[in-house]
Amino acid sequence: MIPIETFYLICMVWAFIGLGSFVLLQFVRAPYGRHIRKGWGPEISNHVGWVLMELPSFLIIFYFYYFYEQSTYASMLSLLWLMHYFNRTFIYPFRIRTKKKKMPLTIVFSAIGFNFMNAGLNGYFLAFLETYQAANFETWNFYLGAVLFGLGFVINQVSDHLLIHLRKPGETGYKIPQGFLFRYISCPNYLGEIVQWIGFALMAWNFPALTFLIWTAANLLPRVSGHHKWYQQHFDHYPKNRKALIPRIW
Repeated sequence: MIPIETFYLICMVWAFIGLGSFVLLQFVRAPYGRHIRKGWGPEISNHVGWVLMELPSFLIIFYFYYFYEQSTYASMLSLLWLMHYFNRTFIYPFRIRTKKKKMPLTIVFSAIGFNFMNAGLNGYFLAFLETYQAANFETWNFYLGAVLFGLGFVINQVSDHLLIHLRKPGETGYKIPQGFLFRYISCPNYLGEIVQWIGFALMAWNFPALTFLIWTAANLLPRVSGHHKWYQQHFDHYPKNRKALIPRIW
C-alpha cells in the first residue's frame, strides 16, 4: 500500500498540474464541439469518443467499490460518483444529437488520462485510506455537500436536456438556448457540474476529492469563457445581459 504521505504528495503534484492546465487553456482552445478544427490529428465518432473518455472514471471507482470493503460513508461517496459517471458514460453520449460529428483522438486520450488519474486517486483513498464513521453523516459538511451535489446534479441534467432538444431530429447548426438558467447565464450545465463536485468535495472532505475539484474547475472555466464568447461572436442578437457562469457577475 502507498504510504499516506506519498499519496498526498501525488495529489499535490497532480493538483499543481491541474492549475498549470488552467493557465495553458487560457491560450489554447481545446478542439471539441463547436470549437473543433483541423490540425489535431485523427478523429473518431463523437459518440464513441464520449464513451471512451468517461469509461475509466466509472470502471475504476466501480473496481475499488466492488472488490474492497468500504465504510458506509465511503460507499455512499462511491455510489454518488458512479451515478454521475453512469449517466456520462452510458446515457448522455446516446442522447446528444451530434450526427456524424467527430472528435480528435488527442482530446479522447487526454480525457482518459484526466479521468484515470482522478478516479484512481479517489478510488484508492476510498478503498484503503478512508477513516469515515457513522458520525460523518451528522456533520455540517455532509449536509451542505449533499444539498450542493443534488442541486448541481439537477441543474446539470435540466440544462443538458434543454441543450439536447435545441435541435429537432435531423437538424444541424447551433441555436441560442432559452429558458431555465439560460435566461441569466450561457453555461448552466457547467455551473451545475461545478456545484455538484463542490458538494462532493465537501462531503468527502479529503485531498483527492479537492484535487478532482481543482481539475474540474481548471477544465470547465476556460470552456465556459470560450462558449460565452462564441455565442456573442456568432449571434448578433445574443442577450447582452446574459453572463457566462454567474448571474450578474461573470
